[in-house]
Parts: sequence; C-alpha cells; structure tokens
Amino acid sequence: MFEAPFSFGIFKRAIDNGLVNLNLYNIRDYTHDKHHTADDYPYGGGAGMVMKPEPIFEAVEAIKDDVKDREAELPIVLLTPQGRLFSQEVARELSQNRHLVFICGHYEGIDERVSEHLATDEISIGDYVLTGGEVPAMVVIDAVLRLLPGVLGSEDSPLEDSHAEGLLKYPQYTRPEAYRGWKVPEVLLSGNHARIARWRREQIIRRTQERRPELLNKADLGMEDRQMVKRLTIKRSQVNKDRES
Repeated sequence: MFEAPFSFGIFKRAIDNGLVNLNLYNIRDYTHDKHHTADDYPYGGGAGMVMKPEPIFEAVEAIKDDVKDREAELPIVLLTPQGRLFSQEVARELSQNRHLVFICGHYEGIDERVSEHLATDEISIGDYVLTGGEVPAMVVIDAVLRLLPGVLGSEDSPLEDSHAEGLLKYPQYTRPEAYRGWKVPEVLLSGNHARIARWRREQIIRRTQERRPELLNKADLGMEDRQMVKRLTIKRSQVNKDRES
C-alpha cells in the first residue's frame, strides 16, 4: 500500500535525491508462530480481532536498533481514532524530527499496552471510520514531507498552501484568460503586484469566512485583517438582508 504513493512525482524525487528515507516494516515478520499471527480475540468478548502487543513491540525495537543517529526519544506515532486531531500545526511539529516511526492499527484495534508503554504520540486524521491506519499514516507522511527543506520546488510553496497559516488559500487561475464566458479576475492581469497581493489577502479572508468561519476564530490576525473581516461581515449581512426583502 505504501510503495505506490511514494514512487511518483515530488516524493520519488525527494527519495532519489536522498532528502528522505522511507522504510517499511511488516509487523507479521516479528511474530514467532508458523502462521505469523499478529491478532487475537479480545479479552472480555466483543466483535473483531485485536492486534497483539508482542510483534509490535519487537518491530519497533528492531527499528530503534536500525536507527544509527539515535535521538533521546524516538517519536513513535500511533495512528488511532483516540489520538489528537491532525492539523498543519501538528505536521510542522512532526517535521522537526529527524526520525519518525508510525504504527498502523488494523482490525478492531491494538492492544492497549502499545498505547500505554510504547507510543509517544497518538494521532487521528478525522472523526470517521477507516479500515486501518495505513491511509492515515500516508496522509501524515505526505503532509510532513512537504515541509522538509528541498522537497518542494519552491521554498515558498508550503507557506502559501491552505491551512499553512490557519486560513484557506486564495483562488488560483491560469490560461486561457476567458473560458466559456468565465473570465480571470481583472486584477490578476493588471501587473500591479501590490494590488494583486491585497486582492489575494481579501480572498483568503473572504473564502475562510464563507467556508470555514471557525478557522478565523483561531487564526492570529493582524489589525488590517480584523478590519477586513468586520467589513466583509457587514457586507455579507447586508446582502442577506437584501435577499430576504
């Protein structure tokens, strides 16, 4: 599951250029029975199977032995619905580590001793149910790798992404200038960089206010941005009143 997503484009170049190393460990390889059993029935009864602690602990211990440049505490991230909610801020936090280990849950869950005595962090990518922790791990890895120096073509790219500063990104356009009667905003064709910057900032505030207003409450806005929010709120309120009348 992991090989294909990281065998193309930006991430393949990053791996080929030695900027990133991705190592995959199969938990079944650390079992000791002929069937390579990595799960068992839950104590106390209930539906589904639970991943056993022994192969997970031994897999992580083997990884620690493989890490030559050892840190004081190697981050062990467990992907679980009980974890803290993943965000761009968390991605930035994780990107500061030289090494990261991700444990992908599966089946009905993982023996609680993995969470209590092995994992140093627990992360959830959202409030919904998935088959296993592989896809969430890929999401987290993707978001973290983009922040590493040299991975993207431009060092400014991650700074302009949606959620990079807690807000949504401004609208983007490219050629043709007009398509099916829909035209690119005139300001983007003006060549006036200051005017374009103001327009983009207003679009960031407007789009966030319309689509994810809760983000504005958490964002660190300057005086000019706050005035813009107030102005757009008044304007939006007036538009709604006109529609009702």
